[in-house]
Amino acid sequence: MHILPRSIEKVIEELSKLPGIGPKSASRLTFYLYKLPSSQYQLFVDAITHLRTNVTSCEVCFNMAESSVCAICGDDKRKPALICAVEDPLDVLALEQTKKYDGVYHVLGGAISPIDGIGPEQLKIEELVERVKKLKKQNKEVEVILATNPSLEGDATSMYIAKQLKPLDVRITKLARGIPVGGDLEYTDELTLSDAINFRKEI
Repeated sequence: MHILPRSIEKVIEELSKLPGIGPKSASRLTFYLYKLPSSQYQLFVDAITHLRTNVTSCEVCFNMAESSVCAICGDDKRKPALICAVEDPLDVLALEQTKKYDGVYHVLGGAISPIDGIGPEQLKIEELVERVKKLKKQNKEVEVILATNPSLEGDATSMYIAKQLKPLDVRITKLARGIPVGGDLEYTDELTLSDAINFRKEI
C-alpha cells in the first residue's frame, strides 16, 4: 500500500539520487515543488529543460557553454597561453571567484582512476597537448597550471600530464598547497603540513 501518491514517490526517488540529497531532503524538495504556484513551477521545469538543451561543451576548453566557445575562451582580455587544467567545471567556478586569474582553462573531465576504469584516454589530455602544440607553433610562451584535486587520482593525473608536456618545452606549474586560513596546525593532516613546509615563502 502506497502512503503517498506514486507521482510524489517517483519524484522523491529521483531527487534522492542527487549528490548530497537524502530521502528527507528529497521529500522536502518534492513537497516544496508540489506547492509552488503554476507559474513558478513552470519556470523551474523550463530551467531544468534548458539545462540539457541549451548547455553544451566549449570546443576549445571543454567547459560548459551555450555556444561553441565559452565566455572565458571568447574573452580577448584573457591570456590564451596561460592554461589552467582542472578536473571539472565546478573547479573553474571556484577559481574564477578569486578574481585573481586572467588566463584560460582546460577542463579534463575527471581524473585518472584505474579502479573506476578511467584512464588518460577517457579524459581531455590529448586535446590539451594538441592545444599547447598549436600555441607553440605561434611562438607563444606557454604556461600550463596543473590544478587537479589534491588526491591520489589528482596527483597521478598531474604527473601524467606533466610527462606528456615535458617534450614541448612549456612552463609547467601546479597550485601551491598549505594550511587553510583559520586552520589549526594540530588538526592539519601530514600531507598538507609537508606541502606547507616545502612551499614556504619569505615574509
